[in-house]
Amino acid sequence: MAAKNASLGPADTESGRGLVKSAERTARIMETLAESADGLSLSGLQERTGYPRSSLYALLRTLTTLKWIETSDGEQTYGIGPRALLAGTAYLDRDPALPFAVQQLESLRAETGYTVHYARLDAPNVIYLASREVTEPKRLVSRVGRQLPAHATSLGKALLAERTSAEVDAILPEDGLRQLTEHTVVTRAALHDELEAGRMRGWSIEREQNTAGLCCVAACVGYRIPATDAISCSMPLSRASDRELARVTEALRRHADELAGTLRRKGIR
Repeated sequence: MAAKNASLGPADTESGRGLVKSAERTARIMETLAESADGLSLSGLQERTGYPRSSLYALLRTLTTLKWIETSDGEQTYGIGPRALLAGTAYLDRDPALPFAVQQLESLRAETGYTVHYARLDAPNVIYLASREVTEPKRLVSRVGRQLPAHATSLGKALLAERTSAEVDAILPEDGLRQLTEHTVVTRAALHDELEAGRMRGWSIEREQNTAGLCCVAACVGYRIPATDAISCSMPLSRASDRELARVTEALRRHADELAGTLRRKGIR
Protein backbone atom coordinates (compact mmCIF):
# COMPACT_ATOMS: atom_id res chain seq x y z
CA MET A 1 0.00 0.00 0.00
CA ALA A 2 1.27 3.50 -0.78
CA ALA A 3 2.87 5.44 2.01
CA LYS A 4 0.97 8.57 2.99
CA ASN A 5 4.04 10.62 3.88
CA ALA A 6 6.19 12.80 1.65
CA SER A 7 8.77 10.13 0.87
CA LEU A 8 9.79 9.81 -2.76
CA GLY A 9 11.79 6.62 -2.28
CA PRO A 10 10.84 2.99 -3.00
CA ALA A 11 7.90 3.27 -0.64
CA ASP A 12 6.38 5.80 -3.02
CA THR A 13 4.78 3.11 -5.16
CA GLU A 14 1.11 3.05 -6.03
CA SER A 15 -1.77 5.45 -5.58
CA GLY A 16 -5.31 4.27 -4.95
CA ARG A 17 -5.99 4.22 -8.70
CA GLY A 18 -3.09 1.92 -9.47
CA LEU A 19 -0.79 4.76 -10.53
CA VAL A 20 2.78 5.35 -9.43
CA LYS A 21 2.42 8.25 -7.02
CA SER A 22 5.57 10.17 -7.96
CA ALA A 23 4.75 9.91 -11.68
CA GLU A 24 1.17 10.99 -11.05
CA ARG A 25 2.37 13.97 -9.03
CA THR A 26 4.85 14.96 -11.72
CA ALA A 27 2.14 14.89 -14.38
CA ARG A 28 -0.19 16.91 -12.15
CA ILE A 29 2.50 19.52 -11.57
CA MET A 30 3.08 19.87 -15.32
CA GLU A 31 -0.66 20.17 -16.01
CA THR A 32 -1.11 22.74 -13.26
CA LEU A 33 1.74 24.88 -14.57
CA ALA A 34 0.43 24.56 -18.12
CA GLU A 35 -2.87 26.07 -16.98
CA SER A 36 -1.15 29.12 -15.48
CA ALA A 37 -0.08 31.75 -17.99
CA ASP A 38 2.03 33.65 -15.45
CA GLY A 39 3.56 30.70 -13.62
CA LEU A 40 3.16 29.76 -9.96
CA SER A 41 5.18 30.04 -6.80
CA LEU A 42 5.95 27.04 -4.61
CA SER A 43 3.15 28.10 -2.29
CA GLY A 44 0.75 28.52 -5.20
CA LEU A 45 1.57 25.07 -6.52
CA GLN A 46 1.15 23.56 -3.08
CA GLU A 47 -2.24 25.22 -2.70
CA ARG A 48 -3.45 23.90 -6.06
CA THR A 49 -2.05 20.38 -5.79
CA GLY A 50 -2.24 19.75 -2.06
CA TYR A 51 1.14 18.00 -2.11
CA PRO A 52 3.51 18.13 0.90
CA ARG A 53 5.92 21.04 0.54
CA SER A 54 9.08 18.92 0.88
CA SER A 55 8.14 16.37 -1.78
CA LEU A 56 6.78 19.10 -4.06
CA TYR A 57 10.05 21.02 -3.83
CA ALA A 58 12.06 17.88 -4.61
CA LEU A 59 9.99 17.22 -7.72
CA LEU A 60 10.27 20.84 -8.85
CA ARG A 61 14.04 20.78 -8.40
CA THR A 62 14.30 17.63 -10.51
CA LEU A 63 12.02 18.98 -13.25
CA THR A 64 13.97 22.25 -13.32
CA THR A 65 17.29 20.46 -13.66
CA LEU A 66 15.88 18.40 -16.55
CA LYS A 67 14.43 21.61 -18.14
CA TRP A 68 10.82 20.40 -18.08
CA ILE A 69 10.06 23.50 -16.05
CA GLU A 70 11.93 26.75 -15.54
CA THR A 71 12.05 29.49 -12.93
CA SER A 72 11.77 33.26 -13.11
CA ASP A 73 11.56 36.20 -10.69
CA GLY A 74 14.72 35.11 -8.94
CA GLU A 75 13.66 31.48 -8.94
CA GLN A 76 10.43 32.32 -7.10
CA THR A 77 8.06 31.45 -9.96
CA TYR A 78 7.82 28.16 -11.83
CA GLY A 79 6.58 27.73 -15.40
CA ILE A 80 6.64 25.28 -18.27
CA GLY A 81 10.13 24.72 -19.71
CA PRO A 82 11.57 23.98 -23.17
CA ARG A 83 11.45 20.19 -22.83
CA ALA A 84 7.68 20.40 -22.49
CA LEU A 85 7.53 22.32 -25.76
CA LEU A 86 9.57 19.63 -27.49
CA ALA A 87 7.24 16.93 -26.20
CA GLY A 88 4.16 18.84 -27.35
CA THR A 89 5.65 19.46 -30.77
CA ALA A 90 6.46 15.76 -31.08
CA TYR A 91 2.79 14.95 -30.55
CA LEU A 92 1.84 17.20 -33.45
CA ASP A 93 4.68 15.96 -35.65
CA ARG A 94 3.68 12.32 -35.32
CA ASP A 95 -0.04 12.89 -35.97
CA PRO A 96 -0.65 11.64 -39.53
CA ALA A 97 -3.99 13.46 -39.81
CA LEU A 98 -2.65 16.92 -39.05
CA PRO A 99 -0.93 17.82 -42.36
CA PHE A 100 -4.16 17.06 -44.23
CA ALA A 101 -6.20 18.96 -41.64
CA VAL A 102 -4.01 22.04 -42.05
CA GLN A 103 -4.49 22.00 -45.83
CA GLN A 104 -8.25 21.76 -45.35
CA LEU A 105 -8.23 24.60 -42.83
CA GLU A 106 -6.42 26.87 -45.26
CA SER A 107 -8.98 26.11 -47.95
CA LEU A 108 -11.88 26.67 -45.55
CA ARG A 109 -10.45 29.96 -44.33
CA ALA A 110 -10.04 31.16 -47.92
CA GLU A 111 -13.65 30.25 -48.74
CA THR A 112 -15.33 31.63 -45.63
CA GLY A 113 -13.05 34.52 -44.73
CA TYR A 114 -13.07 33.51 -41.07
CA THR A 115 -10.64 32.06 -38.55
CA VAL A 116 -10.79 28.26 -38.51
CA HIS A 117 -9.70 25.63 -36.00
CA TYR A 118 -9.03 21.90 -35.78
CA ALA A 119 -9.40 20.24 -32.39
CA ARG A 120 -9.54 16.83 -30.73
CA LEU A 121 -11.65 15.58 -27.84
CA ASP A 122 -9.64 14.99 -24.67
CA ALA A 123 -12.59 14.51 -22.36
CA PRO A 124 -13.89 16.57 -20.73
CA ASN A 125 -12.01 19.13 -22.83
CA VAL A 126 -11.03 19.78 -26.42
CA ILE A 127 -7.43 20.46 -27.41
CA TYR A 128 -6.67 22.81 -30.31
CA LEU A 129 -4.24 21.16 -32.73
CA ALA A 130 -4.23 23.73 -35.55
CA SER A 131 -5.62 27.18 -36.35
CA ARG A 132 -5.59 29.47 -39.34
CA GLU A 133 -6.48 33.03 -38.44
CA VAL A 134 -7.77 36.13 -40.13
CA THR A 135 -7.47 39.63 -38.71
CA GLU A 136 -10.59 40.35 -36.69
CA PRO A 137 -11.31 42.89 -33.95
CA LYS A 138 -12.53 39.96 -31.86
CA ARG A 139 -11.19 36.44 -32.13
CA LEU A 140 -11.21 33.25 -30.14
CA VAL A 141 -8.13 32.79 -27.95
CA SER A 142 -7.26 29.26 -29.08
CA ARG A 143 -3.56 28.87 -29.63
CA VAL A 144 -2.29 25.42 -30.58
CA GLY A 145 -2.15 23.27 -27.47
CA ARG A 146 -4.82 25.24 -25.63
CA GLN A 147 -7.63 23.26 -24.08
CA LEU A 148 -11.15 24.44 -23.32
CA PRO A 149 -14.13 22.67 -21.75
CA ALA A 150 -15.98 20.70 -24.41
CA HIS A 151 -19.37 21.91 -23.20
CA ALA A 152 -18.42 25.56 -23.84
CA THR A 153 -17.15 25.23 -27.43
CA SER A 154 -18.81 24.43 -30.73
CA LEU A 155 -16.02 21.92 -31.41
CA GLY A 156 -16.72 20.12 -28.15
CA LYS A 157 -20.47 20.17 -28.67
CA ALA A 158 -20.06 18.65 -32.14
CA LEU A 159 -17.95 15.83 -30.71
CA LEU A 160 -20.18 15.27 -27.68
CA ALA A 161 -23.18 15.04 -30.01
CA GLU A 162 -21.56 11.97 -31.58
CA ARG A 163 -22.05 10.16 -28.28
CA THR A 164 -25.13 8.92 -26.45
CA SER A 165 -26.56 10.89 -23.55
CA ALA A 166 -25.17 8.32 -21.12
CA GLU A 167 -21.72 8.57 -22.71
CA VAL A 168 -21.86 12.36 -22.50
CA ASP A 169 -22.82 12.25 -18.82
CA ALA A 170 -19.87 9.95 -18.15
CA ILE A 171 -17.53 12.40 -19.90
CA LEU A 172 -18.69 15.57 -18.16
CA PRO A 173 -16.91 16.64 -14.97
CA GLU A 174 -18.60 15.51 -11.79
CA ASP A 175 -18.14 18.88 -10.10
CA GLY A 176 -20.30 20.75 -12.62
CA LEU A 177 -19.91 22.62 -15.90
CA ARG A 178 -17.44 25.48 -15.65
CA GLN A 179 -18.82 28.88 -16.61
CA LEU A 180 -16.52 30.89 -18.87
CA THR A 181 -18.93 33.71 -19.73
CA GLU A 182 -22.43 34.70 -18.73
CA HIS A 183 -23.68 32.76 -21.77
CA THR A 184 -21.95 29.43 -21.06
CA VAL A 185 -24.32 26.50 -20.70
CA VAL A 186 -23.95 25.30 -17.11
CA THR A 187 -26.61 22.60 -16.67
CA ARG A 188 -26.57 19.11 -18.11
CA ALA A 189 -30.19 19.41 -19.22
CA ALA A 190 -29.48 22.55 -21.25
CA LEU A 191 -26.37 20.98 -22.74
CA HIS A 192 -28.25 17.85 -23.79
CA ASP A 193 -30.85 20.06 -25.50
CA GLU A 194 -28.07 21.81 -27.45
CA LEU A 195 -26.48 18.49 -28.40
CA GLU A 196 -29.77 17.12 -29.69
CA ALA A 197 -30.30 20.25 -31.80
CA GLY A 198 -26.80 19.80 -33.19
CA ARG A 199 -27.49 16.17 -34.10
CA MET A 200 -30.57 17.27 -36.02
CA ARG A 201 -28.70 20.00 -37.93
CA GLY A 202 -25.48 18.11 -38.52
CA TRP A 203 -23.38 20.91 -37.00
CA SER A 204 -23.03 22.66 -33.65
CA ILE A 205 -23.02 26.28 -32.62
CA GLU A 206 -22.17 28.41 -29.61
CA ARG A 207 -22.70 32.12 -29.15
CA GLU A 208 -20.41 33.89 -26.69
CA GLN A 209 -20.12 30.78 -24.53
CA ASN A 210 -16.34 31.02 -24.17
CA THR A 211 -15.44 34.38 -25.74
CA ALA A 212 -17.59 37.50 -25.62
CA GLY A 213 -18.62 38.84 -29.01
CA LEU A 214 -17.92 35.65 -30.96
CA CYS A 215 -20.05 32.97 -32.56
CA CYS A 216 -18.51 29.62 -33.51
CA VAL A 217 -19.86 26.75 -35.59
CA ALA A 218 -18.31 23.29 -35.88
CA ALA A 219 -18.68 19.94 -37.62
CA CYS A 220 -17.10 16.56 -36.92
CA VAL A 221 -14.44 15.02 -39.13
CA GLY A 222 -15.82 11.51 -39.33
CA TYR A 223 -12.78 9.39 -40.11
CA ARG A 224 -13.19 7.65 -36.76
CA ILE A 225 -16.33 6.31 -35.12
CA PRO A 226 -17.25 8.00 -32.90
CA ALA A 227 -15.52 11.10 -34.17
CA THR A 228 -12.59 12.41 -32.16
CA ASP A 229 -11.77 15.48 -34.27
CA ALA A 230 -13.74 18.48 -35.51
CA ILE A 231 -13.23 21.71 -37.41
CA SER A 232 -14.80 25.09 -36.70
CA CYS A 233 -15.24 28.62 -37.98
CA SER A 234 -15.41 31.60 -35.62
CA MET A 235 -16.95 34.92 -36.57
CA PRO A 236 -18.02 38.13 -34.87
CA LEU A 237 -21.48 37.69 -33.38
CA SER A 238 -22.65 40.74 -35.32
CA ARG A 239 -22.10 38.85 -38.59
CA ALA A 240 -23.82 35.62 -37.53
CA SER A 241 -27.08 36.15 -39.40
CA ASP A 242 -29.12 33.16 -40.51
CA ARG A 243 -27.99 33.73 -44.09
CA GLU A 244 -24.31 33.93 -43.14
CA LEU A 245 -24.54 30.88 -40.89
CA ALA A 246 -26.11 28.91 -43.74
CA ARG A 247 -23.26 29.90 -46.07
CA VAL A 248 -20.53 29.12 -43.56
CA THR A 249 -21.96 25.85 -42.28
CA GLU A 250 -22.44 24.54 -45.82
CA ALA A 251 -18.76 25.14 -46.49
CA LEU A 252 -17.80 23.82 -43.06
CA ARG A 253 -19.62 20.50 -43.49
CA ARG A 254 -18.30 20.07 -47.01
CA HIS A 255 -14.71 20.59 -45.90
CA ALA A 256 -15.17 18.30 -42.88
CA ASP A 257 -16.51 15.56 -45.15
CA GLU A 258 -13.69 16.09 -47.66
CA LEU A 259 -11.10 15.81 -44.90
CA ALA A 260 -12.70 12.67 -43.49
CA GLY A 261 -12.71 11.10 -46.95
CA THR A 262 -9.07 11.98 -47.51
CA LEU A 263 -8.03 10.50 -44.17
CA ARG A 264 -9.96 7.28 -44.79
CA ARG A 265 -8.43 6.89 -48.25
CA LYS A 266 -4.98 7.34 -46.72
CA GLY A 267 -5.75 4.62 -44.20
CA ILE A 268 -5.52 7.03 -41.25
CA ARG A 269 -7.62 6.01 -38.29
